[in-house]
Order: sequence, then C-alpha cells, then structure tokens
Amino acid sequence: MSHHYTQHHHHNTSDGASQRVHSPRFSSLNVTRRAHSFKRTGNTQNSAGNNGGSNNNGGNGNSLSVHHEIDLHLNSPRSEVGLGSNTVSVDGLSQRVHGGVVKGLLRKPSVGSMVFELGLKERKKLGHWMFFTFCGLCLFLGVFKICTTGWFGSTIESVAFNQEFSGSSVTLLQQASHDYRYRDRENDVERTLKTVASGEIDSQDTTEHLGIWSQPNSENFTQCIDHSKSHKKLDAKTNGYILSNANGGLNQMRFGICDMVAIAKIMKATLVLPSLDHTSYWADESGFKDLFDWQHFIETLKDDIHIVEELPPAYSEIEPFNKTPISWSKFSYYKKEVLPLLKQHKVIYFTHTDSRLANNDLPSSIQTLRCRVNYVALKYSAPIQQLGNTLISRMRENGGPYLALHLRYEKDMLAFTGCSHNLTTKEDDELHRMRYEVNHWKEKEINGTERRLLGGCPLTPRETSLLLRALGFPSSTRIYLVSGEAYGNGSMQYLTNDFPNIFSHASLAMEELKPFENHQNMLAGLDYIVALQSDVFVYTYDGNMAKAVQGHRRFENFKKTINPDKMNFVKLVDEYDEGKISWKKFSSKVKRLHKDRVGAPYLREAGEFPKLEESFYANPLPGCICERTEDRTLQVTI
Repeated sequence: MSHHYTQHHHHNTSDGASQRVHSPRFSSLNVTRRAHSFKRTGNTQNSAGNNGGSNNNGGNGNSLSVHHEIDLHLNSPRSEVGLGSNTVSVDGLSQRVHGGVVKGLLRKPSVGSMVFELGLKERKKLGHWMFFTFCGLCLFLGVFKICTTGWFGSTIESVAFNQEFSGSSVTLLQQASHDYRYRDRENDVERTLKTVASGEIDSQDTTEHLGIWSQPNSENFTQCIDHSKSHKKLDAKTNGYILSNANGGLNQMRFGICDMVAIAKIMKATLVLPSLDHTSYWADESGFKDLFDWQHFIETLKDDIHIVEELPPAYSEIEPFNKTPISWSKFSYYKKEVLPLLKQHKVIYFTHTDSRLANNDLPSSIQTLRCRVNYVALKYSAPIQQLGNTLISRMRENGGPYLALHLRYEKDMLAFTGCSHNLTTKEDDELHRMRYEVNHWKEKEINGTERRLLGGCPLTPRETSLLLRALGFPSSTRIYLVSGEAYGNGSMQYLTNDFPNIFSHASLAMEELKPFENHQNMLAGLDYIVALQSDVFVYTYDGNMAKAVQGHRRFENFKKTINPDKMNFVKLVDEYDEGKISWKKFSSKVKRLHKDRVGAPYLREAGEFPKLEESFYANPLPGCICERTEDRTLQVTI
C-alpha cells in the first residue's frame, strides 16, 4: 500500500548516542551523495614525509653561517682541540672554525669541561661507555616499538572495529546478554561465527557479514496481548451465529479469520469455524482443519468468544441471512447496522471476510484480540508444522544463518499488476490475455513501464540479485525461496548465477511433500513457517504474504525484514545499466537507501483513506506491541 505520512522514533544505540529511525514506508526522491571518508593511508604518510624532506633539503641548500651547530664525534681525531684552526666537512661543504671558538663553546657546559680535562685513555673509555649506552637505548626502544605495535595496534584496531559497527554487531552482542527476549539474537551471532569458522566466508569479510545479519534495535518494546484486568468472563448468552467464507489465498484468509473473530466479539455472537475459499486462482480444496490446528484455535479463544464446529441442530434449518460487510468498517458499523440483522435472523452469512474491519480507531481490546488470533490461535496443523520445522533445520546447515526471499514473480501476479519488464513480447501478450480472462480483476489496460518507475511492480529476479549483492550479501548466502515458479523463459538465471545456494520446499523435501501435492495453501503454510524463522526476510512485492510475515516478525521481537524502496531502487538500476554510475557508487547508494528499511519499530498511523493506510497485520504497533519505560509499559492506541 502507499502511505502519505512519516513517523520518527529515537532509539539509543550501544554507544549512547541518539539514533533517529525513519519510517521505511517513505523515502525522499532525492538521493544524497555520501562524502568521501577521510583515511590516513601509508601513501599519505609517505607523501607528508617526502614533503618534509624537500623542505629540509631546501634549507641545506642555503649557504652555511657560522651560527650553525656542528656535531663533533668526541672519539674522532677531528674532535681534538688544538691551536689554530681545523677544517670540518658538513654535507660536502667546508667551514673553517677557529679553535678558540670551539673551546669557548665547549667550556660553557661543566660536563664538557670535565671531559676535556681527562686524559686520552679516560676519554676513550668514556666514549665506549656512551656508545654502548646509546646502543642499548636503541635496542630497548626498538623492542618497545615492536611490542606496542603488535599488542596496542591490535587493540586499537579492535576498538575501531567495534566503534564502526556499533550499530550492528556490538548492539547485537550486547542485546544477547540481556534477558530471554534476546536469546534468538545470541543464536544469530553463534550461527554467524559458525559460518565463518566453516570457511563459507573469508575472515576478512566477517565485519560486513555481521552487519548484514544484525537485527534492528527493539529493546524498548514488548508484546502486550494479554487480557486486561477489567476483562469480563464470557457468559453463555449469544446474539446469534456467524457463518463466513474466508476468501482469497492463505494469508488473505488468515486476515479474514482474525477479523471474523473480532466481529463476533463486537456483536457478542458465536462463530462457526470458517469455510475456506476453493475458487481462487490456486483452487485448493483444503479445509480449515487441514490448514490449522482447529482444537487449539477453539481452546485459545475460549475466554473471548464462543466457537463451534458447525451450527447446532436447533439452528441448522434456519436460512442464513447473506451479508457482504462494508470494507474497513468501524466498530459502530457492526454494532448499529449488522447486529440488529443478526438478532433478527439468528444466523448471518458473511460472503467475504477480507478487509472487513478497519486498521485503526478500534478499542484496544479488539486490537489485542486480533493479534491473539493471528499469532497464537492460528497455529498450523501438525503435518504442516512438523515439516516446516524440518525444512528450517535443513536450511540451517552447520548452524549458519539463512535468508528467506519472497520473490513474487509468478504469472498471476505479473498479469494482475501489468508488469512485464525484461519479458519478451510473446510473454507480455500472454499476461495481457490472462488479465482480461479474470473477471474480478477490474484494471485491464495498464502501462507497465510507468508502474515500474512508480515502484508498483515486483522486482525481477535480476533486480533482486542486484539488490542482494549491493546490500553486501555474499554469493555463499543460503536463500529459501518463498514463492511459486517464476514466470519468463530463463528469468531466474541471473539470480541463480549470483546466488547458487537457493532452495525451496520442493528441493529440500521430496517424498515428504506427497501429502501436500495439489494443496497450494498447505505449501504456502510451509513457506510461511520457514520465512518467519529466517534470519533475514526480503520481499519484492507488498502482497498478503509479505504483509503477514513481516507483521508476525515485528511481533516476534522485530526480526530483520528488508522492505525495498522499489521506486528509487529501479531508478538506480537503470542508471547502472546505462553506465551512468559505477558498481561501487551503485552499491553505496543502495545501502544508504535501505539503512532505515530493515523492520525497526515505528508507529502505524491512521490515514485519510482506509485503503491507503498501512495494514494492521503488517505492523501491529500500536495495538499488540507496547513501548516500555523504566517502571511501566505504555499502550498506544490509534
């Protein structure tokens, strides 16, 4: 969805400095140029040294005056003072110095006078003693310098490393030592170190590796979905029964089921287990009990609403009243307009469930209930959950991290959005025909080029590869593909060439997938589980799967989720392809563009039009996540 508002938050970084986090929903169209960093290099030092040498030589080039100091070796025959004058050679130039002048200079210090009063033998012994003293001092200074360079140098480099990456690896390590909420992050560091130890990445790339896997700072936030102290015990009375058909794909149905529970609570109605859509694009015949642990669902919500498997016999003969609720409706709509219909007919059938309840302006008890449904009650059935956990363990080979990529480049999505960048004319025509064949897709004529430049298209596999490489992910990164088959002949080649370790449920499981054949919603459930537990989640289109997974990851301690700024990113891609910017400049701009788009906390805001608001299920803050102060937890309501 598009959004027209910005929220700023301040978080304390590990070094105590205040850090402003911008809402990742927005970014300026103007891309600022990063100033070149100033580094003292060996070349710079040499240059400075050479310049200094030039100045000295220039000074020596001038004629010597009698005021120049001349070092005399005491053991040298030229240092013996006699009558008349001696000739002293300095840098090839001869300077005649009168013995009387030298004597006068040497008599001023008392030590010098004592030296010249000694005999020749004593002076030689003293010279030997001073020579060995000087050599010993040089040896001591040399050893001291080696020790300080080796020990202090490594310490200084370590301190500089920690300061440079304090926003990532240091913050991660500090959070890992806190309470149980940071154990997952401690595991992230352990997995990264294991990856380094296994040799999958070079040790010199460890710092960048820690940075790309580091998690956003969320230590001031916590889940808050428990019943309030004023929660009233559910009584046996009911105003009627709600039947519903959860329409759409898996995640659209999830949202609809959550809303149906909340609406049943508002109207004090009994909810019959929802039926699922079997007429969508995937034509999956799976039922509620196939996808979800239905007994757990009923047990978890027993203190909120009454839920039954089917209508009781006394109501089974009643003709349900069909109703299509208005999209994004408020609390008052169901209380004043729908509840009277329920009381009159006793059984009401909601033909659609998607987006039937507003994102904002609802009582806090209703918002927390929606989250209890989505993140606690809607647990996948045992076969899906067990295989999902198996896939996770296979992705974590050697205990290393993995990235889940929602590459929404399937045929139906491209036909729906009208996007055909980098596809052939024949493939574009096929998408155009499909769009006209689907009657409920209202938009038929679409300018795909214009939509792409506005950020309305899914990223292509090649654009996705460029994004991951520019952000610093190495070619050895293990990637779990959360999607169906990519459309277009050879479209995946760019991505698989750059990142060969790409897996999917089909490649990680063979015989185990047989019970899930022809059940796309069950397969989507597997992908949901693996994506939720990934170390980094990246999505290329803001569809229902992306909304569901990123919202759940926010609820689970704000796990890192990269939300591409597609509009500005594709402009950079075009500039790079046209040779206007180098790869180094491209990578630098991409990193800067996404530094605040990693799933860090920010408040969801109400908008002028509900359809343009950020989805409650994509960002349950506020509503289900609260900000903590020193002695209490603050619940913000919208």
